[in-house]
Amino acid sequence: MVPDLTMRGQDDPHGRATTAHPPTIGQLAGLVRDLAGRPEEWWRLVGFDAVRPVHIRLDGQAWLTTWPPGHGGPVRGQVSTLVAGELAEVTIAESGVTERPLRANRVRVHGGAAHALTNPGPAFAVSLHAGAPAPPDPGQDSER
Repeated sequence: MVPDLTMRGQDDPHGRATTAHPPTIGQLAGLVRDLAGRPEEWWRLVGFDAVRPVHIRLDGQAWLTTWPPGHGGPVRGQVSTLVAGELAEVTIAESGVTERPLRANRVRVHGGAAHALTNPGPAFAVSLHAGAPAPPDPGQDSER
């Protein structure tokens, strides 16, 4: 009998512990950029609710959010991109509050100060997000 030198079927033949690392910001930004470039894979999932934002998970790391006009909420995720409509990012820091419009199809990395997104436009907005913290699970209340 010939020994199996490939060691197939053994998770760690040397007894070393393997650690799963969370994705890097660059990997999350790449994921959001790639998803934004393939709307045919997720656009049919977009849901509209005039009362509150709707979060729809696409996989374990990414989701899309539909924002009704005039609504907003905390930034969820480490990176995002605006796909349709208008969104503004509101940043609260020691130096004050700033609001800046987000540009479509530009990946934005969120970090540091407190952030919120709001839809100042007259129509629904759709954005893609990835990273922690994720939105609440379906069935839980979303921000209003």
